[in-house]
Amino acid sequence: MQLAKNELHASTASGAPASKQRRLRHWGRNLVCFAALAALTCVAQQNQQKPPGMLVKQELPEQQANRLPDVNQQMKAQEQQTKQQNFAAANAERKKQIADDSAKLLKLATELKTEVDKTTKDTLSLGVIRKADEIEKLAHNVKEKMKLSVGGS
Repeated sequence: MQLAKNELHASTASGAPASKQRRLRHWGRNLVCFAALAALTCVAQQNQQKPPGMLVKQELPEQQANRLPDVNQQMKAQEQQTKQQNFAAANAERKKQIADDSAKLLKLATELKTEVDKTTKDTLSLGVIRKADEIEKLAHNVKEKMKLSVGGS
């Protein structure tokens, strides 16, 4: 009897039986979900891009459309251009030094050969050894310069 009073009290408090209230809540939730889905669909359609065949007019304020690059951008571009010019000039100078050093290497090598040809089989002069040492140092320097110009650093 107590259970029946509680059910009666629950149904009379809201004016509808409990099962009917559950159905209304269920439909209400479905309606809210449907409305949210419809709203999202509308927003997605508005945000879609135009097909590639159509021209899209960009809406920029007149000041931004004809605006020159700002000072910082101009300075960065100028610095980058200066760096490239400096690198090209340094690379050209290294190439010139390599060519000069290579010519000097060739001259020293031929001189060394003629001096070695003049000596006997068992003797080498101190001048020949010094010249060979000089050739070795110069060849090492040329090799290092070539690494720099090829590596680009």
